[in-house]
Amino acid sequence: MEIHAPTPAPTPGLPFSPFSHVDYPTLTETPNARIASPPTPDVSIIMPCLNESESLPWCIANAKIALVRIGEDYGLSGEIVIADNGSTDGSQALAVGLGARVEPVARRGYGAALIGGCEGARGRFLLMGDADGSYDFTDGVAMIGKLIEGADLCMGSRFAGGIAPGAMPWKNRYIGNPALTGVLNLFFRSGIEDAHCGIRAITKQAFLDCDLSSTGMEFASEMVIKASLRHMRIEQVPAKLGPDLRDRAPHLRPWRDGWRHLRYLLMLSPTWVFGVPALLAMLAALAIFAVAALHETGVLSGISSFGTGWTILAGFLLTVGHFAAIMAVASHFVGVRGGYRRLRPSLRRWSHVLRLETALMAGVALMLLSVMGLVVIAVLWRRAGFVALPSVLPLVVVLAVGAVGVQTALGGFLLSIIAGHDSAFVPRPVTGPVTGPVAGPVAGPAVPNA
Repeated sequence: MEIHAPTPAPTPGLPFSPFSHVDYPTLTETPNARIASPPTPDVSIIMPCLNESESLPWCIANAKIALVRIGEDYGLSGEIVIADNGSTDGSQALAVGLGARVEPVARRGYGAALIGGCEGARGRFLLMGDADGSYDFTDGVAMIGKLIEGADLCMGSRFAGGIAPGAMPWKNRYIGNPALTGVLNLFFRSGIEDAHCGIRAITKQAFLDCDLSSTGMEFASEMVIKASLRHMRIEQVPAKLGPDLRDRAPHLRPWRDGWRHLRYLLMLSPTWVFGVPALLAMLAALAIFAVAALHETGVLSGISSFGTGWTILAGFLLTVGHFAAIMAVASHFVGVRGGYRRLRPSLRRWSHVLRLETALMAGVALMLLSVMGLVVIAVLWRRAGFVALPSVLPLVVVLAVGAVGVQTALGGFLLSIIAGHDSAFVPRPVTGPVTGPVAGPVAGPAVPNA
């Protein structure tokens, strides 16, 4: 059977055809042949598939050319894995007939398909790309080279490789992708240009270490985030993007999938979701309380800029900020115990203090202090003949202190539950098989902070 990989015609407006550098040969093979597919291949090219019969012939032929070049350049063998997500258009039989191996994936979703395909892949290097014909798998040859040189993950950059007119909607190209990639780099310091490129390569070991779980399009972000959190070596190479070969609309839903990406970035960054807002809220509360108190005691003259309303707001900010700080610490410990975040050194140094008993004692002490303050305020109120006191500042402060005390005690129990019902909040160090000392109840790779 002859398989021809057609070269797309040059695209108006670009100085090159999207895949013009590729010299497509004609591959002649028997219907059931497998190109370079030994029992233990070195490279697995994985494509997620859901009713892609229109584009699969071109994609598989293109992937075979990539494998030939990988073999020529690096002496590696390979296989093509179609991670089928329940196609009903005969994609499975078509893929087998064209020499690929089909890996059925029951769990639906783009990420689920890729996870299932990567888990079933036999190669130590995994090259994944979409099955819609918009990517040139020969761009993955350089990615495999980066992995051979020691990279754990190699991303494609469509902005460096070239985007054909009509290949990417303007809102994705100029708003969605730059915004999400910018947020990802801000939160996790990944230093990449295109976090959502559909062609990328990762070592099988790095894939397993990342323990990816996203079922949707946010899988692309999760891979980069967890590789960054684990301090893996990430490289990037140019990758071209051309119009896909299908007659139907793509599976991507820009607004829905954009939100899924953004919420995933937020969920994996407790520093930015909880820590930064907590710090800002508590600093603002303390500043308002300080200025109001200085005016109240006569240290500052004139009329205070912060009256009753601002004082009440400060109490709210203090309690909310303290709650957010507890959530930041709790989320950090969840990441440490999940194996994708390294324990902050400052928390390690204070591990002897970060215990349930300490939290309970601090909480009770703050609650008692609040009660004492309320008693003093009640006595002053009685002496004034039960007339409204001239300032709500003392009442707001003691109530905020009491609320912080309650939250500290309850937060202590929450952290103990996260610690596996252990009174010590900080995971005990254990020795991992590869990277040495790590934190957590189970040995695993040490990873840095976001």
